[in-house]
Amino acid sequence: MVIERGSIELEPGKKVAYEIGSLYVPENRKKPDSRLIEVGFARIKAARPTGAPPVFWLPGGPGLSVLGSLTDNDPSTRGKARLWANFSQRSADVVVLEQRGYTRRGEMLESTSDAMPLEQPGSIHAEAQAMRALAKRAITEHSGKDLSGYNIGELAADVDSLRRALGYKKISLFGGSFGSQWSLAVIRLHPDIVARAVLSSVEPLNNAFDMPSHTFAALQRIAYDADQDAGLAPYRPAGGLMEAVRTLRRRLAQEPVRVEVRDDAGKAQTVVLGLEDLQLALLSHTTEGENWPAFILSLYHGHYEAWAREVIEQRAAGKNKLIGPLIDSSLRTTAEREHQLRTDPAVEFLGTWNFEANFASAADWPTPDIGDEVRTPVASPVPVVFVQGDWDTSTPVENTLGLLPYFPNGHTIITHRGGHDGTFYLLRSEEAASQAVYEFLKTGKMTGLPHHVTLPLPSFPRPTFPPPAAGAKAGTATQRP
Repeated sequence: MVIERGSIELEPGKKVAYEIGSLYVPENRKKPDSRLIEVGFARIKAARPTGAPPVFWLPGGPGLSVLGSLTDNDPSTRGKARLWANFSQRSADVVVLEQRGYTRRGEMLESTSDAMPLEQPGSIHAEAQAMRALAKRAITEHSGKDLSGYNIGELAADVDSLRRALGYKKISLFGGSFGSQWSLAVIRLHPDIVARAVLSSVEPLNNAFDMPSHTFAALQRIAYDADQDAGLAPYRPAGGLMEAVRTLRRRLAQEPVRVEVRDDAGKAQTVVLGLEDLQLALLSHTTEGENWPAFILSLYHGHYEAWAREVIEQRAAGKNKLIGPLIDSSLRTTAEREHQLRTDPAVEFLGTWNFEANFASAADWPTPDIGDEVRTPVASPVPVVFVQGDWDTSTPVENTLGLLPYFPNGHTIITHRGGHDGTFYLLRSEEAASQAVYEFLKTGKMTGLPHHVTLPLPSFPRPTFPPPAAGAKAGTATQRP
């Protein structure tokens, strides 16, 4: 372990001291001759000793590098540093560990994928073949590395190694999205080192791939509020947002559309958009759920240009973070859940984009299958506070509800209208709830934790074009023969 010390000014005249360093661990602990790799971490010590176990903050992704929040001379990146400083002020030491294979202090494993054609509709099958090609290319380009070591078990072991290196007996965990899945792996594989945890946007070990109907239900909840919005009324069809979705599906199933757009230099490009493109696009613009209705209504009225530009960018050649598919190919899922995924009724609307490429390429990636014994949930006595938004389309609320019975000492906070950054809504805007979360991390007490928080009704942006005239036929604005 190597440690450096520094400080950052998060408020005028007030500096926060931190340690930043590198942990050297085996690339593959199952191989005695494995090379050592470098994984970055940081620590902000508690403002005053509290006796509480340190909070290990595990980032999401996979492939989210966060230490730049401390080191980059850019105020716009310091949000996480402020959050960590708040934890250290109000609970305990905060330790941030980056992911092996995607850390500034070590290696950031990447490989380039080929461009996908614009002259034909998007294809889940083509995406799966591209993922298989990426796996083969990654192995060739990183031939000096043991890519089999980049799996969830090794990431969990890295947490334990850092705990021992820093001299802690027990730790608390804080993670959202993949950070929650990483935390659940630590709880499953190293249960004796975990005092408690706060997990948001929960991704169970067997739920690396979301059930389509659970994701679709989140869209329905967004649509319900949007259907009450007066500003969107002139754009909505009879039947509301979900009728617009059904109409779009019928339209694109009948015939793809060709959309011509011009780039900043005035050069024209044409892209063909089909049903499978729509299936993929239905979950876009949901990071902030209030933006989704305007996107859907724009497509419903035939304004495809913005969508076309997004698809052109998506189909371009680009760099891919390898840690994501390496981990997902190791996690996989049980045979029973795979059957449920493939036969889920919402596949009709969302397709199999969420899992098809990973299942098709799993054998091409070198990371080993963790097995049903690890990914199937088991009862755990670890106290966990789960925070989950019901507008979350990336890790739907059913993930948390399905896992809760396995944590008899668990507590769930459902955030109505909360998106994928569930916990952070509480820490930003709900002072009483956020104080209770900090108190739980410090003492383990669950006093004051709510079961339900309702966020204010957001302001729904309108489409960028004037409302159509009464009786105008939807869907003809930018179609091309």
